[in-house]
Amino acid sequence: QVQLVESGGGLAQPGGSLRLSCAASGFTFSTHAMSWARQAPGKGLSWVTGISSDSSDTYYANSVKGRFTISRDNAKNMVYLQMNSLKPEDTATYYCAKGLSGAPPRGQGTQVTVSS
Repeated sequence: QVQLVESGGGLAQPGGSLRLSCAASGFTFSTHAMSWARQAPGKGLSWVTGISSDSSDTYYANSVKGRFTISRDNAKNMVYLQMNSLKPEDTATYYCAKGLSGAPPRGQGTQVTVSS
């Protein structure tokens, strides 16, 4: 079955950086788009970014455009989210998802807290 395991979350200061990783298994990773979504405390899930199966196309929510970068390594079945210039409003649980929309199946999430 599909398994997605996120890692790399933690505490960062405003203006800092974090890199999230997602290890995928249970499906043919190289033929599927992938995405990240996040859920801030007390709020609903929101889509953050997506990447096509061959990395030729990437998509970003306006709130993270220019600060976050999604990438993938099909040889390792990994997808990454490089987050720079972090803001307190980026505090959320971040989920990796199979497909472009952020819809399930998703991983268990990794917590990102941006605070001084």
